[in-house]
Amino acid sequence: MEEKRGRNITLIGMPSAGKSSVGVVLAKRLGYRFLDVDLVIQDKTGKLLRDIIAEDGLEGFLDIENRTNAELDCDRSIIAPGGSVIYGKEAMENLRRLGIVVYLKMSYDELERRVGNVKDRGVALKEGMTLRDLYDERLPYFEKYADITVDEQGKTLGAVIEELRVMMEEKGFSLR
Repeated sequence: MEEKRGRNITLIGMPSAGKSSVGVVLAKRLGYRFLDVDLVIQDKTGKLLRDIIAEDGLEGFLDIENRTNAELDCDRSIIAPGGSVIYGKEAMENLRRLGIVVYLKMSYDELERRVGNVKDRGVALKEGMTLRDLYDERLPYFEKYADITVDEQGKTLGAVIEELRVMMEEKGFSLR
């Protein structure tokens, strides 16, 4: 018997995949709340993500991110965690309990074009790791945790949201 899951939608994907852009529009369309977990972390710690990484190191940041996502408790929300949330087992277990997990998939070329300065964005990048390394490392995690994958290649924001709506209906996920 499949477990009962909440009525939330969590958007996962690489930095700049559109988790916030898609999330805000989706929240407005559904009458849901939008929850940017990076902002929750910044609010809880009183620090910017890049400062947390600089002061506590990557492992310290990932621990804070995992705990914050593992403690989320909400209903009828679009949740946009940071791209590194997929490293946190407790975080991902909680997000799956809270509802459906949607992977916003983008090509490496598109990621490179969109992302800009990874340090300014507070991207969790290990020492000596390239953006390509990060993309290759995270891809299997995104695929593992996703209930639905939306390939964004060549699509407008509206087209991504419409495709997601159709896919969710096909999966029988009720938004009401």
